[in-house]
Amino acid sequence: MPTPSRRQLANAIRALSMDAVQKAKSGHPGAPMGMADIAEVLWNDYLQHNPKDPYWLNRDRFVLSNGHGSMLLYSLLHLTGYDLPMEELQAFRQLHSKTPGHPEYGCTPGVETTTGPLGQGLGHAVGMALAEQMIANTFNRDGFPIVDHFTYAFCGDGCLMEGISHEVCSLAGTLGLGKLVVFYDDNGISIDGRVDTWFTDDTPARFRSYGWQVIENVDGHDAKQIAQAIDLARSDLSKPSLIICKTVIGFGSPNKAGDESCHGAPLGDAEIELVRKNIDWPYPPFVIPEDYRQQWNAQEKGQALQNEWSTLYTEYKKQFPELASEFERRFAKLLPADFKETVHKLIDKAQAAMAPVATRKASENVLNELIKILPEMLGGSADLTGSNLTITQQAEIVKKGHLQGNYLHFGVREFGMFTILNGMALYGGLIPYGGTFLTFADYGRNAIRLSALMKQRCIYVFSHDSIGLGEDGPTHQPIEHLTMLRATPNLYNWRPCDEVETIVAWSDALSRRAPSALMLTRQAVPTQMRNNAQLENIHCGGYVLYETQKAPEIILISTGSEVSICIDVAKQLEAQQRGVRVVSMPCMEVFESQDKAYQEAVLPSTISKRIAVEAGSTMPWYRWVGSNGLVIGLDHYGESAPYQELYKAFGLDVVSITQAAENLLKR
Repeated sequence: MPTPSRRQLANAIRALSMDAVQKAKSGHPGAPMGMADIAEVLWNDYLQHNPKDPYWLNRDRFVLSNGHGSMLLYSLLHLTGYDLPMEELQAFRQLHSKTPGHPEYGCTPGVETTTGPLGQGLGHAVGMALAEQMIANTFNRDGFPIVDHFTYAFCGDGCLMEGISHEVCSLAGTLGLGKLVVFYDDNGISIDGRVDTWFTDDTPARFRSYGWQVIENVDGHDAKQIAQAIDLARSDLSKPSLIICKTVIGFGSPNKAGDESCHGAPLGDAEIELVRKNIDWPYPPFVIPEDYRQQWNAQEKGQALQNEWSTLYTEYKKQFPELASEFERRFAKLLPADFKETVHKLIDKAQAAMAPVATRKASENVLNELIKILPEMLGGSADLTGSNLTITQQAEIVKKGHLQGNYLHFGVREFGMFTILNGMALYGGLIPYGGTFLTFADYGRNAIRLSALMKQRCIYVFSHDSIGLGEDGPTHQPIEHLTMLRATPNLYNWRPCDEVETIVAWSDALSRRAPSALMLTRQAVPTQMRNNAQLENIHCGGYVLYETQKAPEIILISTGSEVSICIDVAKQLEAQQRGVRVVSMPCMEVFESQDKAYQEAVLPSTISKRIAVEAGSTMPWYRWVGSNGLVIGLDHYGESAPYQELYKAFGLDVVSITQAAENLLKR
């Protein structure tokens, strides 16, 4: 039997993709059928990977940014020998299968990242390519390139129309990420039809202006041209490469190829039969002949590549044991042995100083110390470094020609920054964090959502957390943002009331295998007195910070800059012989995770009179105050004025809250 041709090997992808979509009665067959020839050349001739070990550290990274074409990736993983049996392809888009509608990190072996929201996969790829270069520059030694691979990404018209593509690709060009290769599926079709009436950008000129190598006019159905383009891309490591492949969406379909009808809907049984005849594929659905499987299977080749690397790494460990130990610690996501001790010293120092300090400044103080023991921390800001205070005294700036260090100026690219953080976290070996004002969390909301969906340790540093920023006014004063972030599953949101709680927030964020957001004040706040039990209980997300000698009749619950106001209110009520408890709840999510006994100890059900105070949306607080309680916050936008005036005007001052508490106690 003759060896299958390249086109025939690509047809295996087309057949699996159209059959899986048809069986599911849902999906996108057009992109997999159109990009099958490109994928066949890349995966069979270039991709450095081992299907037997999807987490081999020196593998090439492959990102399908146009994630709706997920059957392309699932077909590739199945054919090359990953643990993705045919039964999973037959269960495409079905409950609990390993083949969801869009690729999901942690669900399918070999899937490097969750994609689907268009353009974000490009950002993840940029983050991965940047991480590869930074880790290589840190750990590689002459003769020991233990980190040396490419990052490849597929994208379509939709990815390039999304604004995120501009942010991340511009930065990738500026940084000169030469081991990033992106394939643009230039088929001219999106869901609404031909794009030439709404997408007429000069894409080659656009990417050249970013500083990319652009390889255009490649026939995406000609294996020789595709290979030549990849060789050219890999030959220039001074800049990222965009390979523009002219393709036909739904290639092989006699009646639907080149038409939007095959973009997001099954071809139909009748058309699939015509495709089988047209591409000379006489096999039943989900049947791949053995000779095809042998040509596709990459297990033996992949294991040989990994064995060669393992031999190199074994010798590396002998010659550079300390570097190897640090390399392994980072990729195991382990914190250094002295991490807890360092945190405790920082807490003791802050508690002893008792100095008023803005929590954004407190965050800077923490970073200045933690960066000394956590060289894997990679920070940055969206052009607000001096306001977010995310840079450290030990900052080494990452820039073109110097892709190492610990601080990156992202420019005014909030969404791009957040997606790149995701890519770096997915790559491993780094703990990425990025800063901006809390109100600008809106710009990167969907990237934060993907962090949470993938449970990646990205740390979002949001300063200027309330009307407390004052004169910049309502465009910069967040109101609904905390509620939005708290509504996000798997995201841990900390709003510390002082320097001590800020230290704990950073400690918790660094210790989690999930994303965290830190909401920090612009204005100074007092440091609170605490005993040892209270210091320990901060880690529980909510705890009793202040209590009168008289048994509490009312509980005040608060976060951030409003905690000190509530303590002043408690003292006013105490002078009236009232019993008051003040609960600081810097992280609702952590408090919710505590057992019922602890929650009851902090918020006893016997005390029904409660007031929650926070300079933001009141929505999240009703669950904690109950039917007899009150929430004092802001369900409207702010004003431009000094923050002290704003707090008074909006009833967030001691006098107003005390009056509200007195009224509640009289009920």
